[in-house]
Amino acid sequence: MPVASHLAGFAELDTRTFHDLLRLRIDVFVVEQSCPYPELDGRDVEPGTRHLWLTRDGEVVAYLRILADPGGVARIGRVVVAPAARGAGLAGALMAEALAAVGDRPCVLEAQTHLVAFYAGHGFTVSGPGYLEDGIPHTPMRRIPN
Repeated sequence: MPVASHLAGFAELDTRTFHDLLRLRIDVFVVEQSCPYPELDGRDVEPGTRHLWLTRDGEVVAYLRILADPGGVARIGRVVVAPAARGAGLAGALMAEALAAVGDRPCVLEAQTHLVAFYAGHGFTVSGPGYLEDGIPHTPMRRIPN
């Protein structure tokens, strides 16, 4: 089944799509990972935020958001693949799409530590000490384009 890629700002999202994106994020980050935290942090609606998601047969199977941080830095976050869609290379496809959208801007992310090698494969390097967030080890990473 083919996968379709979508990129939009908040104002371009219809309510059903935004619901489906939030549902995936909450199902994985809050429920599956047992991390009760305020998922709606206000950054989804910022003018510079871009939502990137993949669909298969109209269903959201992967998602991330690209935030516009100060100084022209892009911040990738909320990277998620639906449990039923894991193992099919969707995270890699999603990151490739995101980095194409970011272009030659510097880019940062806060990786769950067990995924550092995955992000390193996309040109990111560790940029600071690890820390715990909601009981999950994280590592800050940065990518500076050539």
